[in-house]
Amino acid sequence: MSADVHSYLKATETDIESIPVIDISKLIDGTDKQGVADEIGRVCESLGFLYIVNHGVDKDLIKRVKDMTERFFNLPFEEKQKLNIVNSGQTLRGYIPMFGENVDPEHTKDFKECFDLAEDESDISPFFGPNQMPENWPEFKDTMEAYHQAMVELANKLIGAISLSLGLPHDYFYNKQKHPISIQRILHYPPQEGSITREKIGIGEHTDYGFLTILSQDDVGGLQVKNRSGEWISAPPIEGSFIVNIGDLVQTYTNDRYVSTYHRVINISGKERYSYPFFMDMDFDAVVEPVATCVSEDNPSKYAAYKCGEHKYRRFVESYEHLKEEKIA
Repeated sequence: MSADVHSYLKATETDIESIPVIDISKLIDGTDKQGVADEIGRVCESLGFLYIVNHGVDKDLIKRVKDMTERFFNLPFEEKQKLNIVNSGQTLRGYIPMFGENVDPEHTKDFKECFDLAEDESDISPFFGPNQMPENWPEFKDTMEAYHQAMVELANKLIGAISLSLGLPHDYFYNKQKHPISIQRILHYPPQEGSITREKIGIGEHTDYGFLTILSQDDVGGLQVKNRSGEWISAPPIEGSFIVNIGDLVQTYTNDRYVSTYHRVINISGKERYSYPFFMDMDFDAVVEPVATCVSEDNPSKYAAYKCGEHKYRRFVESYEHLKEEKIA
């Protein structure tokens, strides 16, 4: 059965000029951090989405994550439900079943299932605490936590580049990341058939809540990005690449010089789609406000200061029913 996609959900096929590909090898090895930073900055001004290649993340680790992601989502539903994110309260770790999270709840039910983890910790507070992991599967835990750590290290390099692109010291944002919020997510999007409208798609249109997202995706496709002209364009898989996009925090820090970009997923491939986004933020109590290099007499600050964690938690409350009765500890 083929899919009949509503016109609002259709996207223009992308070429390389639409979403640029940046070789970050000279950022990784330190030979030209500023040059790569300037490239990233130009894309953040024009779109906020880019592909990165030569990123240095181990290919075998990526493959293991992809293999285990498929195995995890093929577990019986009862096994996955034992790890339901509701069990973790404000820590927000574990399994999210179909329609358990909706990022655009006024318009869309998200046709996806997820699993979230981060650094395993004993102290519990919003976004921090122990991971929930499948029983008797230590390889899953070890691999996912190793991948999370690899993403933290890559994100730190990219965040340093964003600092440089703004005329700030390389470590400017590191000072706000002594104990940052981070989430490693794995995702499963079943294929959709028949009549497809905005009411139910893989994930509804949204901006990301935090600072930076690093996405690995399989070869199925389905990611769409809204460009500065208001057109939806496709973001197809490129082998060996990650997709990087900036989030709400960067838009605030840069006083709208860099803008957090809307995106969504619609899987009409006829195949199961899997993806592996990593989200990097600041410390929970880090103050978010426009930086000095993005404010002037002609361009005054557009934002009042707010705390990173409180902003992110409010966005999660909009998506998760079980948080609506809880208060931040």
